[in-house]
Amino acid sequence: MPKALIDFLGYSFFFWSNENDEPPHIHVSKGKPSENSAKFWIHDDEIIMEHNRANIPQNDLKKIQKYISLNKKDIIYEWYRHFTL
Repeated sequence: MPKALIDFLGYSFFFWSNENDEPPHIHVSKGKPSENSAKFWIHDDEIIMEHNRANIPQNDLKKIQKYISLNKKDIIYEWYRHFTL
């Protein structure tokens, strides 16, 4: 079951509850959470897109990547809260 975090530009940002064995990352899809999503790894020094199964346009991907970068601390906090509580 996905845990939706935020909505930005009509995109949902969420975690899948069964992915706690992976490093911090976030999924993004248009509208509601979906298996057809983009996946971004969140590293200390960069945000890396793993895949874009949601076919999000490049223009929006740039905005989303910047948004994730600017809100990295909050997203990481929610990641650990979600998987450790």
